[in-house]
Amino acid sequence: MFEILASIFWLIIKASWLMLPAYIANPTAVVFGGGTPIDFRKNWKDGRRIFGDGKTFRGLLGGTACGVILGLIQMQVTSLQFLGTFTILSIITLSFGALLGDIAKSFFKRRLGYERGAKFPLVDQLDFVAGAWILTYAFDPVWFRNNFIAYPWIMLTVILFTPICIG
Repeated sequence: MFEILASIFWLIIKASWLMLPAYIANPTAVVFGGGTPIDFRKNWKDGRRIFGDGKTFRGLLGGTACGVILGLIQMQVTSLQFLGTFTILSIITLSFGALLGDIAKSFFKRRLGYERGAKFPLVDQLDFVAGAWILTYAFDPVWFRNNFIAYPWIMLTVILFTPICIG
């Protein structure tokens, strides 16, 4: 029983380690947000805002920068390589992709008539994970395969653990 619990513990730690650049980019975008919205306050064909006031250039750049900085720190922690190593490209795509996933979700929420801040269960918690994974797979497929696809339990852990932790 102890071995199973220890394995689950290390699985959660490794999954979290690999996702840290995305995990930090998403909330820090809010901290750095404000200013000019990415959609320049323009409406889509349906008359609704494209993304809304919550998606700003400062948030996008600030959140991405925080994810990249954390990832660079992770790259320097060589004693923890058993948790997984990073490439510069994987750090950038995890961070930027997380925010692109959040922006894409906002686009679809506006199309469905959701107002800014309205709850969209599970999608609100996993949009940035999907964005991070899609962009990383597109631009650094070898790193993504070696760290996620080769270990489906890590992917499952991220999918299950993320909504529980960020509510």
